[in-house]
Amino acid sequence: MKTKIRVIITGATGMVGEGVMHECLQHPDVEAVLVINRKSVGIAHPKLKEIIHGNFFDLSAIESELSSYNACYFCLGVSSVGMKAEEYFRLTYTLTMHVARTLSRLNPNMIFCYISGAGTDSNEKSKGWAAVKGKTENDLMQLPFKRVFAFRPGFIKPIKGLSNTHSFYKYINWLFPIGRALYPGGFVTLRELAHAMINITKDGYNKQIIEGKDIILLAKNE
Repeated sequence: MKTKIRVIITGATGMVGEGVMHECLQHPDVEAVLVINRKSVGIAHPKLKEIIHGNFFDLSAIESELSSYNACYFCLGVSSVGMKAEEYFRLTYTLTMHVARTLSRLNPNMIFCYISGAGTDSNEKSKGWAAVKGKTENDLMQLPFKRVFAFRPGFIKPIKGLSNTHSFYKYINWLFPIGRALYPGGFVTLRELAHAMINITKDGYNKQIIEGKDIILLAKNE
């Protein structure tokens, strides 16, 4: 019998994190879900535990509640649009690495799944967000987790009926079937992304950088 997934999810008040949380709560192989947020997700579920915590740069007050988990789906992120480079680096790299170092110390058998993005620069040579994401991916993979996977979705089709879908998606969702037909690897559904993370936690995968085509393949492995 396979070990049940006990997962920590960050960013559950955003579109991606909310969708991942939703799918985890429905999935039979997920036993427990802990969400860490600055504000409540506003739902109750037998599998769900919520910690409201304002400062992700200092987790000392909640460390005692972060042990005994075997997965983390890190969905917390910000857009670089209109943000100064130093602040984007702090909120993307510094914050992520602080949380990850804490979790790797408390849960060395954890699978850590990081939501990155299509176009991320693993060589860290470009300017802007792509290099910051690349550095974040690279340094996460040096931490003493069981495995680290960096997910690089492009266009993500939201899950209908959830609360935190970006409003502009109602104007561009019609693009999804066209994009999926022409460039399958660049267009995934949020449900596929969530199930890909669940399945990679259960069964592993032969590479650590997970592109769109890998997400679609992993989501089908059920």
